[in-house]
Amino acid sequence: MSPLLLADLTVFTLGLLVGFEVISKVPATLHTPLMSGANAIHGVVLVGVMLLAATISTPVGYALLAVAAFFAAMNVAGGYVVTDRMLAMFRSRS
Repeated sequence: MSPLLLADLTVFTLGLLVGFEVISKVPATLHTPLMSGANAIHGVVLVGVMLLAATISTPVGYALLAVAAFFAAMNVAGGYVVTDRMLAMFRSRS
């Protein structure tokens, strides 16, 4: 195993552990607003997809890029839909 891969796996594992600890401390009433906002913020993934599009040169790369773009777009759209539904609960009904 290369040192670079080991470093990447270490960062990934630490990110999982810290993320789990942070999310487990969030009260249930705040979980949906935080997750919908986080999903909407994940638009940065779409920026990453656009940057990677300039470097892809194989058919497999294009297929993976299309899958990544699809899931990133769905995540962003879902975040906005959930946020809108959540905010609709607080609007007056008059």
